[in-house]
Amino acid sequence: MCQLLGMNCNVPTDIIFSFTGFATRAGITDHHSDGWGIAFFEGSGVRHFVDYQAATSSPVAQLIKQCPIKSQHVIAHIRKATQGRVSLANCHPFVRELWGRYWVFAHNGDLKNFQPILNGPYRPVGTTDSELAFCYLMQALRERFGDVLPPLAALTAALQELMDYISGHGAFNVLLSDGSALFAHCSTNLYYVVRQYPFASAKLSDEDLSVDFSQVTTPDDRVAVIVTQPLTDNETWTQFAPGELKVFVDGLPQETS
Repeated sequence: MCQLLGMNCNVPTDIIFSFTGFATRAGITDHHSDGWGIAFFEGSGVRHFVDYQAATSSPVAQLIKQCPIKSQHVIAHIRKATQGRVSLANCHPFVRELWGRYWVFAHNGDLKNFQPILNGPYRPVGTTDSELAFCYLMQALRERFGDVLPPLAALTAALQELMDYISGHGAFNVLLSDGSALFAHCSTNLYYVVRQYPFASAKLSDEDLSVDFSQVTTPDDRVAVIVTQPLTDNETWTQFAPGELKVFVDGLPQETS
């Protein structure tokens, strides 16, 4: 299946280090070579890049590795196709508008017999189960809350309920963000690490690359990285529990109970 990478920070930060190791899994250290994509929130806007080429050979991926785009919310995806052919329309992450905000969504998993009725403005462009699930989520949230953005606690509770339902059809590991928070739902595999003061060095497990974060940060910086499988071999990553939904704001997981 696919792999996910997310980043949530308290100040705009680039994702070059993490993305470099992540992209290596698209054909070198792993087989997720059926396309890739990444989205960066910048204020109310989103920089969105997708390519049906593998991230290890895509010129666009090389651009991302070399260009320090800074953001507080980033979602990336490398694809191993299970449903839908290899095409640009089927590359994650997907983007839709709800409540006057862009929402960005990426999925790792495989849903079976998932055929919700879509009767609103949200329709898939491609042929993946992932985009179908995203459209269903957007439709269900609009039906539940109307045209008014709900408080974070109510939104989180609704997403937990909806994602639990979708998970009944198969693996549903998800990253979702509206640019104010990053939601991460685990069905099978998902891990996170929070990097904050005092910062230390980190070494990628997929690439011969290390960085001393104490040299490129301030004591006030804080960064949470969420990924399908840990990216570094000298940091302590926390594994999600199956069925768990975590909400990250300003680089920290929030209490949701």
